[in-house]
Amino acid sequence: MADGKKTYFISDLHLGASYIADPKAHERKIVDFLEHIAPDCGRLILLGDILDYWWEYRTVVPRGFTRFFGALGRLADAGVEITWFKGNHDIWIFDYLPREIGLKVHDGAMTATFDGKRFFMEHGDGVGRLPWSFRKLRALFRNRTAQRLYAAIHPRWTIGFAHSWSSRSRKQGGYTPSERAGDNLINFARAYNASHPDGKIDYFIFGHCHILLDQELPEGSRIVILGDWISRFTYAVWDGKTLKTDIFY
Repeated sequence: MADGKKTYFISDLHLGASYIADPKAHERKIVDFLEHIAPDCGRLILLGDILDYWWEYRTVVPRGFTRFFGALGRLADAGVEITWFKGNHDIWIFDYLPREIGLKVHDGAMTATFDGKRFFMEHGDGVGRLPWSFRKLRALFRNRTAQRLYAAIHPRWTIGFAHSWSSRSRKQGGYTPSERAGDNLINFARAYNASHPDGKIDYFIFGHCHILLDQELPEGSRIVILGDWISRFTYAVWDGKTLKTDIFY
């Protein structure tokens, strides 16, 4: 990455969600953000649930998101390194977006060193203590046989079902974060450092919880949970020396 460029972290955009009141305005705001950061962005980390639902068939992909994908394409063409972490909503990204846009897709946790500091990054749904039912569902969604069976169903049924599920989850509180929403990730970060004394992480970056949290840990690390772009419009940026969170108005 070129000197003077920054690393931006963003998650939980939920583009295409049926509960977004004005989908075009929602997408436009995200595109405005990407255009705003373009001059000094050297690396863009998308930490999952960027799309509320996505499924790639072998020869077709869902409609929509043209302006958003175009903005990512312009960043990639300008040399920005883009990494898209799969979340629990955009699990089924395969080869179309990497090939067409020029980004990298990652599933699971990643550790990386930026400017001498160690970062641990994950969407947030795959670490810590997870309910048994959620672990089983997560494994099912990643099962190749289940994916092939799902792909055999006509999109007119699968897309409607997926958006209905997402909307029902929101109504049942799935997107209403509690005061303790980040506890599982905080506990995971502390346990990770305790089990890796020779490779302590400087910054843990997560999404998923739909809360904005920036907290120092007793072990000397910081944990950042990125909020969302449903109501908070928050992100984090690393300038090579300092990590800070901010709001895009």
